[in-house]
Amino acid sequence: MARFPIRTSLVAHLLVALAISLVVNFSYLLLLFVDRKSEPQPVNERAIDMPHEGRLRIAPDGYGYLLYAADGAPDSVYVSPQRVRRLRLADGDRLVVTLNLPRTPRGHYSMAEVRRRNGEEFDYRTVFNRPSEAVETVWQLCFYFVMAFVLLTILGPGRRTLPTRRFALRCAWCVAAASALYLLAPTIDWHTGRIVMNFRSHAPHFDFVLVLKCSFTLVVAILYGWIARLSSQRQDMEIENERLKNENLMTRYNMLVNQVNPHFFFNSLNSLAMLVRGQEPDKALNYIDQLSYTFRYVLQSGRQTLVPLDEELRFAEAYAYLFRIRYADKLFFDIAIDEAQRDRLLPALTLQPLIDNAVKHNTITRSKPFRISIRTEGDWLVVSNRKAPKLQPEPGTGIGLENLRRRWMLLTGHPIAVTETESEFTVRMPLQKTRKP
Repeated sequence: MARFPIRTSLVAHLLVALAISLVVNFSYLLLLFVDRKSEPQPVNERAIDMPHEGRLRIAPDGYGYLLYAADGAPDSVYVSPQRVRRLRLADGDRLVVTLNLPRTPRGHYSMAEVRRRNGEEFDYRTVFNRPSEAVETVWQLCFYFVMAFVLLTILGPGRRTLPTRRFALRCAWCVAAASALYLLAPTIDWHTGRIVMNFRSHAPHFDFVLVLKCSFTLVVAILYGWIARLSSQRQDMEIENERLKNENLMTRYNMLVNQVNPHFFFNSLNSLAMLVRGQEPDKALNYIDQLSYTFRYVLQSGRQTLVPLDEELRFAEAYAYLFRIRYADKLFFDIAIDEAQRDRLLPALTLQPLIDNAVKHNTITRSKPFRISIRTEGDWLVVSNRKAPKLQPEPGTGIGLENLRRRWMLLTGHPIAVTETESEFTVRMPLQKTRKP
């Protein structure tokens, strides 16, 4: 029986990888549904809001001044050349900004952040060419999905349970893979505003948030691999226990089959010798054929468990012939089997101990011939005989009937019903349905 089929394992890895990716990027997903204001907050406590709109004048040297005509506003606000270039400001722009207070009493106000430009809200993402939040979220989801799936595939138990040493080695491979994937993680280059791989970013390659996310993905993947390994070990143990249980049942069954008393063999030889001495060659040859069939069936049934009722009846007829020769005109078998039930199954050598017991414990004489009935009643096989106890009962061990009870319970899981009255002994056995190929 295969453990962790490839298709099932692949689907499980994909689902777990998707779950890890969603958890890692929960903050990105949350931001997609949160209405945030685009205005940046003041960078420090010295910054103040300027509600009035000023017009930008850029000098030939590159620096600029914001000029205000409103009362209560400063005459001008200094804008550094770097801010002009980075924010791509143009001469004549109308700006609403926050101001940095002068550092000295005679110093100038300087521009801190731009809030509005020419009547529209100023979006810093357009300045730095930053991708939209949706695009960035998709990149993050895809990367961590692929990363988690790669790590889970490395750790996957496959068809066999990994020993501890090999699992530790695969964990080491996962650490190496996570380190390599960390360098390939998508990140935003603040110089260009594009999404690039981490090792191509102008920023330092050690990104704490990125390290934290990759580490979380690695840890969850290893934990999942360990849990899957424990589950695979448990499944292996269950399979092994089931195999041992089946072997134990087969061993017990074979022991029960071997307990069948072969005393009829010696009686059969005596009957054969009687036919030879009586110079009845035809009967002797037929007797040898039936005896040969009987022993062949006994030997072959030791390698089987359930057999069709039709085969068991053929054995019973051959076995009954041996007894009829021994008890000439004194022992009869009444067999009435529904043809629709002949393909039903039952444990091999079911009828032999019942016939043996009936012959052994009852008086069989010419004046009182003995009859054994073998018939079907619905889905039941019924074997019965009238009771005619011997004057000197033969000691019985009860092995035959107990053997039959235990074999039926082992092979079918159903008990047989034994009914004994003052005048009749009956055994009812539930026939099993034919197994579909």
